[in-house]
Amino acid sequence: MRSIAVFASGSGSNFEAIMNAIENGNLQAKVSLVVCDKPGAKVIERANKFGIESFVAVPKNYENKAAYEREIVRQLTDKKVDFIVLAGYMRLIGETLLTQYRGKIVNVHPSLLPAFPGLDAVGQAFRAGVKITGVTIHFVDEGMDTGPIIAQTAITIEQGETIEMLEKKIHDKEHTLYPQTLQTLFSSQSIKI
Repeated sequence: MRSIAVFASGSGSNFEAIMNAIENGNLQAKVSLVVCDKPGAKVIERANKFGIESFVAVPKNYENKAAYEREIVRQLTDKKVDFIVLAGYMRLIGETLLTQYRGKIVNVHPSLLPAFPGLDAVGQAFRAGVKITGVTIHFVDEGMDTGPIIAQTAITIEQGETIEMLEKKIHDKEHTLYPQTLQTLFSSQSIKI
């Protein structure tokens, strides 16, 4: 069974969806650690609810990004984590983590990549007036939302829909697609990018 760490910066709704899938038997994995860069983020409260340990580290408290990521790698090694799941983690992964976990870091993004990478993807799509957006699960590389795509699903933006309605549709889709995709990845013999 895969030992995973979930990285999150905010509310942790995708973390909760992953935990629910594990508890329901739909995802064969163990969350060994939640990594968060924002003290007081709601994901920490959600992790406590599930009895999952959190490692909270503020990047500016470290000499540089490499030092920050070395401490994260130490925490992951202590917990025997073999896979990283980004779930609303609002930092680019650097060389230190990529070197240690290359091909074993995935992210969920609220658009049909390569369209609308980066911050506020839902808002970008909404303001662009596109009729279709969606959700992408992808491997993480050095770029911003540029890694190989694992799974995607499209979501239609309906006439008269507000951005809040669209955000809810996207989050709901993320909460089903992410655990399903992780289970598919983990049940294959080996993970390749």
